[in-house]
Amino acid sequence: MIVWEINPKNFGAIAKKAVLALQKGKVLACPTDTVYGLIADATNKKAVKRVLLIKGREKGKPLPIFVSSIAMAKRLAKVSSSQEKFLKRVWPGKVTVVLENKNKLPKELGTAKSIGLRIPKYEFLNLLLNAYGKPLTGTSANISGKPPCSSAAEVFAQFQRRKYQPELILEKGKLSRSKPSKIIDVTSSKHKVIRR
Repeated sequence: MIVWEINPKNFGAIAKKAVLALQKGKVLACPTDTVYGLIADATNKKAVKRVLLIKGREKGKPLPIFVSSIAMAKRLAKVSSSQEKFLKRVWPGKVTVVLENKNKLPKELGTAKSIGLRIPKYEFLNLLLNAYGKPLTGTSANISGKPPCSSAAEVFAQFQRRKYQPELILEKGKLSRSKPSKIIDVTSSKHKVIRR
């Protein structure tokens, strides 16, 4: 695992390098507005499979997706006008919204019926999403069943002895204590909180 330190002064330069890594199908452990996440090109089937191997996640369990805008979300999911109003209220932020899937992404990402999307509120990640122009995986950077990581050191400690590891860790120091995003299913008229 290669570690790149990031700070506001080098965000632009590191984002350019990260884009090249994503284009090659690499998986990055990256700080987000909640915890460190495993970031890969959500349109790249091989990269998505690699995220699942790294995480040790069972097949069929959906992965959340980061998008750069509501317009990008609408390309991936069916969004009604009332749902769009809701998205505008909660995004960007720590809320993953489950919507009806248009099945534009690899089936390994989740169910055929629904997809979990989020616009994060984190400067570097938003810069990366805009520079890359495609949706990215947004699952926490930890082995399934283990606690999420709030520092690059924790990511390194969890994955260093494993066969499958993220190729790059973007180091931003210890993040403020935060839980993973809240998940709200809006596919029916009654919104359902899946994870608080």
